[in-house]
Amino acid sequence: MKVYEGAILTVDAQDRVARYLVEDAGTIVYVGNDLPEAYAACEREQLGDRALCPAFVDTHEHLASFATFNAGLNVMHARSNAEIMDMVAEFAKKSTAKTLVAFGASPYSVAEGRLLSREELDAACPDKPIFMVKYDGHACVVNSQLLALIDDKVSGLRGYHPDTGEMNQEAFFAVSDYITGSLSIPELIGNIQRAMDYLASRGIGMVHTVSGVGFTGNLDINLEQWVGKSAQSGFQVRVFPQSMDVSVATKRKLPRIGGCFACALDGCFGSHDAALLEPYVDEIGGEGVLYYTDEQVIAFCKEANRAGLQIEMHAIGDAAFEQAARALKAALDDYPREDHRHGIIHACLPTDEALATCAQYHIHFPMQTSFIGWPQEPDEYLAAVLGEARADKLNPLRTYMDAGIVLSAGSDAPCTDPDPLLWMHRACNHTNASERLSIQEALRMCTYNGAWTCFDEAERGSLESGKVADMVVLSQNPYEVDPADLCDITVEQLYLGGKPYESQQQGFVSAVVKGMVSKAKI
Repeated sequence: MKVYEGAILTVDAQDRVARYLVEDAGTIVYVGNDLPEAYAACEREQLGDRALCPAFVDTHEHLASFATFNAGLNVMHARSNAEIMDMVAEFAKKSTAKTLVAFGASPYSVAEGRLLSREELDAACPDKPIFMVKYDGHACVVNSQLLALIDDKVSGLRGYHPDTGEMNQEAFFAVSDYITGSLSIPELIGNIQRAMDYLASRGIGMVHTVSGVGFTGNLDINLEQWVGKSAQSGFQVRVFPQSMDVSVATKRKLPRIGGCFACALDGCFGSHDAALLEPYVDEIGGEGVLYYTDEQVIAFCKEANRAGLQIEMHAIGDAAFEQAARALKAALDDYPREDHRHGIIHACLPTDEALATCAQYHIHFPMQTSFIGWPQEPDEYLAAVLGEARADKLNPLRTYMDAGIVLSAGSDAPCTDPDPLLWMHRACNHTNASERLSIQEALRMCTYNGAWTCFDEAERGSLESGKVADMVVLSQNPYEVDPADLCDITVEQLYLGGKPYESQQQGFVSAVVKGMVSKAKI
């Protein structure tokens, strides 16, 4: 039994700040301003200037992909293609992998103002295949070594550009499937376990992972289920199969379906394939891409909703947002459900009519506030391709909150770094000042609302008596700092089930076998 004394940010319905929290055997047994005599002699941790809050929840992450890329080369902070080439050459010398994986290239954050080319990748890495994924996770550049291996699998697909080595749209998904499918099971599991440790270092105790990226028989979905169920130290995983085939979820007894890839209704702004109602305003133009017809999306949503599944779908552009809202409305009109918790992922560019539908039908939004003021896709670029007026309407957090939409926060990792303090900072310092959230609202978005999103709010998400003691010690009390200084706060300790988080240690065989027989929630 342990007493925490100091600023206890409960994130309960009243957003109370309490003086004391008592944890016993992994459960919170008391929260309040006066410590009962029964707990007076317990071990006590004085928080001082620090604060205790609920563990953070990442409500949209590609865990297997993040794990893979986190083990590779991150070039997000490079500011020129020449610098990226030097990083690739150095990485190639040190890596023992048969195929190299790098991530984070952006034409908008480098001096050259363009993606590096196949020719440049060949110069930096002539002897090994390399897969250089664009920052948005919707395109890549391959060198000649990798192109030779995958050409027969991608030639003829939309987005195939062998001259530059860039692959986007369906061609990118095919290359990504090839790369993930080439990983060994022990390698993938080890990467996932190290990714869990990384998330825990950021105060994240639960991740909602969208799974299904190219393994034969959707083996990666099974693996994420098993590894998630057998995760040590109380780390929680909730799996969303990325499929338009409802049986992929039901035969695995998963209560939810959706994500990106197969469940993406459109692309993204950085590749000009986010689906828009009005054309892009730059020289490339076009209206983006809707990957499915309304009939296809509505049929999927109706079947999944009737099967009792929770549905989430990727929608970046306003045309995709409208399509998602229409399809979910049609499904709920066909088979009404009181507490479905269907969601639209990203929800970057809404329309008034579709937003009203979402509010009426209680559709929530797992959002990525890291997209606000994002160096890889800066405001200047967005204004140049969308126009100033449309760019100013992106990620309208305050508008959503005022409409009664439940917002949660996710990283979309590996697209952005899983960093809840950054999520809060961007939400409270939105580049459009009228769309900013309060610090209390931002913390709720990153904690309680994340637990609520997957029906976990009765056990987790706030610091209240009877709940699991999943908690984070922060270096400062976020309620007492200027919103501009939120990024200066650090995570000092993650407690899951009342115990300090310890790294994942079990071998891949143990992780799989234990997960296969475990009854843990997933």
